[in-house]
Order: sequence, then structure tokens, then C-alpha cells
Amino acid sequence: MRNIILVTGGAGYIGAHVCKALSRCGYLPVAYDNLCSGNESHVKWGPFEEGDIRDTARLSEVIQRYRPGAIMHFAALIQVGESVSDPAKYYDNNVNGSLSLLQAARAHDIRHLVFSSTAAVYGMPQGEAINENHPLVPINPYGRTKLAMENMIRDFADAYGLKYAILRYFNAAGADVDGELGTAYKVDTHIVPLLMKVAAGEMSEIKVFGTDYASRDGTAIRDYIHVQDLAEAHVLALRRIRERDESLTLNLGTSEGHTVQEVLEKVREVTRRPVPSRATARRPGDPERLVADASRARDVLNWQPRHSDLHTIVSSAWDWHLKKTSPDTWNNISVRTAAGVA
Repeated sequence: MRNIILVTGGAGYIGAHVCKALSRCGYLPVAYDNLCSGNESHVKWGPFEEGDIRDTARLSEVIQRYRPGAIMHFAALIQVGESVSDPAKYYDNNVNGSLSLLQAARAHDIRHLVFSSTAAVYGMPQGEAINENHPLVPINPYGRTKLAMENMIRDFADAYGLKYAILRYFNAAGADVDGELGTAYKVDTHIVPLLMKVAAGEMSEIKVFGTDYASRDGTAIRDYIHVQDLAEAHVLALRRIRERDESLTLNLGTSEGHTVQEVLEKVREVTRRPVPSRATARRPGDPERLVADASRARDVLNWQPRHSDLHTIVSSAWDWHLKKTSPDTWNNISVRTAAGVA
């Protein structure tokens, strides 16, 4: 049916937030996930179907049961370091899994797909802000698998009439502002959730990789986009490609950069905790600046990030961390904040 959307990776961090956004807009999301990094408790707005995207027969069974009008594809392995040490795992899951999904979609005549891609397909940035015409030269297996997935989607589009939205994220961060969702990864390497752990005393310190960049404070600059703003962009992209029967490739970011040190200071301000840090050497391949030119997404989708100021990103992540680790503490903080006391 037209309003049913199959969401692969729908129990994961971004996938679950997209399921909520879909539900708010009148869609029924069907979350399909193997739970290797997702969390079934985050599936709250539609049915859950456990399965692996490499299992074409299982995908076909689920598609036949629900008859979705479109697919949103988030199911992928995303750890850059692991992709370097075990590239076979990434090519198998990300590339072979995407081929399996596309074959199932084609067999059931599903003609619209929204794909979760990444700024990692660009590689080292050439210039201040990266637009969609930037050369595609990924520097690690994770980025190369994502680019292979993009190319596969385009080839299916050319040959079989598929219409797609390829959405390239920069640094997804934050948590649902209603406090219903947050990070779902079993192992997280992203800076904001790691800082939450340091602030909560679950980690002793955060490592700052490189303090000698030519930035305003010597630390690397990144474009942080709130996960809820990402989710809203996905729904807009889905509507666009279905209503106009066209394909899109868009960056999703704020077009604004924050240094690692600025994020660290904001976490200290929001949490009122010391948050120890330790400067260490740059990591090989880390660019000094990674910021989106997201003007095309704003123009084409009429989309404007509403929650991506650094304070909202950090405060929503902190609220979520408190809620999942100490619900009573979170409820007390919520009451005080609502009363204007905090």
C-alpha cells in the first residue's frame, strides 16, 4: 500500500528516528532489522520484522506481507576503523546486502528508494564546504562500500526505472527532543555519545585527536546535524521522489562547522560536569574541516534544520543518556526544566 514504508535498519539510531517522523506524517513504517547494532525497543511506530538484508527470501516474504509503497535503506555497517581491519565484512553486508534488497524491490515492483549515504564518499575535502559535485574519492573501505551502494542504485535506476533519493549525511548527532529515542548502537565511536559517557563518569576522559589544525582553536571542524532534522529531510525526500517521480542526490548538513573543542565546552556547559579531555596526535586521514554545502537540500526539499544548534544537540543527547541510565534522575531534571528551575 502507498502509505506503508519498509525501513531497513529501522531499529537503529537514524532509522528509528525516521520511523517516528514517518508515523507523524501518516505513514506506517515497517522496521526490518537484524539487531546487530539496533535495538528492538526503539521500534514503536509500526511493525518489527527481524531479518538480514542479505536474505533475499526473507525480504521478499516481508515485502509480500506488507506490500510497501517505498523503501528507506539504513541497514549498513558504519565503523570506519573496523572497515579497515575487516573490509570483507563491510563489502558482504553493505554491498551484497544492498544488491539483495534491490533485487527484492525489483521483483516486487517497488520503484522508490531513499538511501542513507555519507560524506565519507567524498574523501578528503577540496575547499571550505563540500557540495554534491565534489569528486568522489573515499579513503577507507566504509566510504568505498557506500559509494558502491550509490552506484548500484543509480545503475538499477537507469536499467529498471527505479527512482531514488541518495542522502549524504555529515555528522549525525543528538537525540529525539521528546526524549523517546536516542543512540541505539551497541558500540559507539561518535564524539557526542562518548562525551555523554565521560560526563556521566562512565569513561575517564575523551581523547582529542589533533590540536594543531589551522582552525580557530587548533581542533578539527565538523558539521553536526541533529538526527531529528535528518529524519524530517528523509520524509520530505520520500514525498518529492514519489510525487515528481524523479531522483535526487543531496547533502544533509547545516553548512556550519564547530570545532571539537567547542563541542567539548558545550558539553561541560550543558551537563555542568568537568568532562576531562586529553590531547593526542591526529588520526591518519582525518581532515581538518568537513562541512557540507547543504543549500541544494534546502532549496529542493524546502527543508530547514530546526534542532541543529549545538546547544540542542548536546542537551537532547544528555537528556537521553540520563534517561536510559537513570530514569528517576532524568524525570526529576525534566520536571525542574519544565518549571524553569534548571
